[in-house]
Amino acid sequence: MGVGAPLNGEADTGTSLSDEALIAVSKTAPARFGGLFERYADEIYRYIARRLGEEAAPDLVAEVFLVAFRGRMGFDPARGLVRPWLYGIAVHVISRHRRTEMRRNRALARMPEPPAAESFEERAAERMDARTLRPGLARALTKLSAAERDLLLLVAWADLSYDEAAQALSIPAGTARSRLHRLRMKLRRHLDLREGM
Repeated sequence: MGVGAPLNGEADTGTSLSDEALIAVSKTAPARFGGLFERYADEIYRYIARRLGEEAAPDLVAEVFLVAFRGRMGFDPARGLVRPWLYGIAVHVISRHRRTEMRRNRALARMPEPPAAESFEERAAERMDARTLRPGLARALTKLSAAERDLLLLVAWADLSYDEAAQALSIPAGTARSRLHRLRMKLRRHLDLREGM
């Protein structure tokens, strides 16, 4: 059987294989790892782009999948799922580019606050608009430690569950839950203080 050849009559893309099965198959047929890239590259790209900007994302996505490809032999499905494993790699890649993230957050924080709305209804609608929170949220994110930011953004932007975020960061799930609770209170206080100014 050649590299990338169908396995048990399956299509070359491996669309019917689970993530874990694709990793297992890719150990002897490396081209099959491309199935994981097809499944997750777009969402990893969006996550990295939100953190570091569109210009940095393509190279860093490639780096994430290169690291994953090289590490596939050591992947143990008993320790967790592929998706959080990939996000954990993304967090490590991003950590090597922290200065870019901090510069981006500082630039967003300097954006002018949107003008005040006229009526109560307009003010209420404006408060609910995420775009109005961007500068304040960016300022709040700069106040967090790298580990706090990673945890919060894996849940908020990557839409990982608490357990998946814990797996991605190699921390216990209970620790992730309690840290997220404290982080949410910390952010809420910071955003409330900014609103009161």
